Parts: sequence; structure tokens; C-alpha cells
Amino acid sequence: MQSLFGFVGSSADIEIALLDEDKRKFVETKSDERLSHPVYFDGESVTGKVQIRLKDGKRLEHQGIRIEFIGEIQLFHDRGNHHAFLSLAQDLAVTGELRSSSTYDFDFKNVEKQFESYHGINVKLRYLIRVTIARRLSAIVFDKEIWVHSYKSAENENESIKMEVGIEDCLHIEFEYNKSRYHLRDVIVGKIYFLLVRIKIKNMELSIIKRESTGGGASQYNESETITKFEIMDGAPVRGETIPIRLPLGGFDLTPTYRDVNKKFSTRYYLNLVLVDEENRRYFKQQEITIYRITDDSPELKEIAGGASIPGLSCFTSSIEQ
Repeated sequence: MQSLFGFVGSSADIEIALLDEDKRKFVETKSDERLSHPVYFDGESVTGKVQIRLKDGKRLEHQGIRIEFIGEIQLFHDRGNHHAFLSLAQDLAVTGELRSSSTYDFDFKNVEKQFESYHGINVKLRYLIRVTIARRLSAIVFDKEIWVHSYKSAENENESIKMEVGIEDCLHIEFEYNKSRYHLRDVIVGKIYFLLVRIKIKNMELSIIKRESTGGGASQYNESETITKFEIMDGAPVRGETIPIRLPLGGFDLTPTYRDVNKKFSTRYYLNLVLVDEENRRYFKQQEITIYRITDDSPELKEIAGGASIPGLSCFTSSIEQ
């Protein structure tokens, strides 16, 4: 069992205090209980103190005290294995005996943290500070998790998405999104043009879908989650009509796009446009977008959305809603 003060139910409590922890941003994760983790970045040192408090004035014999900085990926369908991609260690004390509560300094300098922290549907990527008091029968172990963010910038060519989609002799529309890459607080701006309408359309929806893939081959698991869905049109459109789209991303629980992280998992995002006719047939088209994280003072926060148009041709997929 773990508490705010470390490991409980043993002859000692362990607490990890990070340098300037109270000045950092925190990320709250949702699992069996809500926990908050301090945010770090790639290349930052991880520095602090380990305090070991003895219980009831008892002495503690040990075979060494060790601190580790660990980066690991846990796949939920493979719970027995934690795939470590980072492992650093420092010895705090050699074999001996603790006769009173003790404090030890630690410093993992300029640590490379190549991946972002992530808690998904079927996978977790975590960074842990682990203290181990080795003993003959059973070790005392305490973990403290930190959260890692990585900042990216848009590529020089952030092209718009423009496609013509339709069903032969029945429906022909053109849709355009202003960009293909969006930061987490960006705004998706777009337009839908109706060039030919010969089916009775009842409404139109736009949704953002998150798709998480873990594992590979026969053991690959895919999960989709609808982040948001809203109706952008109610009623039958006419030829020549234009429907505007404006969707701020800042209010949704999004992560950046992750592609083949350590060959273990990917997380991608799609804009899903759905038309529903009066017989409840659904015509849909998905388009992948890239999402990335920027700094609070990034000039991109002040930019006005816009971009060039790149034409393309595609077709709607049709399905009948039962």
C-alpha cells in the first residue's frame, strides 16, 4: 500500500521530495484514484531528497539503499511485463543499519526523456522515481511518478485539407479544413460545399475520434474513442449551400499524436464527417489530423488560422444504421 508518506505496513516510511516541486505544473490522472504528478521536460535534471522515517524507534538492518529513475511502458494485455526504455540508478547507502530517520540527496542530471507520459485505454507510459531498501527477506519499495511533456512546432508546410467526396449521380460535396496539423489549443476551421444533392439528407455530424493501437501482428489491439461529436447541420441542404465549421480544441481531453512509440503503441486522431439521410443511412468520411503540444508563449497561439488548399478526390463510405 502506498500513501502520501511512502510505503506503509513496513518498519519504515519513505518520502521523495523533488526540488522546487511546488513551483511546477501538475497533471491529474484518473484511475482507481485521482493522483497529481509534477511536470518535467526532456533534458531536465530530476533532483531531490529521499527521507526514510523509522517506525517506533526501531532499527532497520538493510543490504543497501538505491534510487532509480525508470521509464517504462505497460501494456494492459501483457500485465506481467513492463517494457523499460530508460533505467538510471544511484546508490544512496551501502549495507548497514539505520538507527534513526535519515535523508539522502539524489540528482539525475540532464535526463533524456524521449517520450511523453501517457495513460491510455490499453497502455501506460510512465516515468518513476523508485527507492528500494534491500533486505534479506523482503525489500521496501516506494515509487513516485512524474509526468513528462514534449513541445513540438508545426512543420513549415502545414497544408490545408481539401477533398471532393460523393456518390455518383447522387451526392457531390467538397470539404476543406484549414490545416492538417493542430496544436492542443488550436481551432479547426473549415467549410463544406454542396455541389450536388439528390438524396434527402436529414443532418450532418462532425466528430473527433481518438484511435489507440497497441502491440503488433496477431496480438495488436485497437480501441477507438469519440472525443466529441456535434451536429453541424439540421435539415436538407440545397445545391450551392455552404456550411461553416469552427471547432476549438482547447476544451477537450486530448494528447499529442503518438506514432509507433518504442514500437509498442500509437495514438492517432481523425475528423469524422457523417451525413445521415431520411432512411437513417449514414455516409461518412474520415481524415487523419496531427496534434502536437506547444509552449505557453508560442507565437502559434497568436496566429490566425489559415492555409493553402490542396485538392484531392475521394468517395463517401455508406452504411445503413440498424
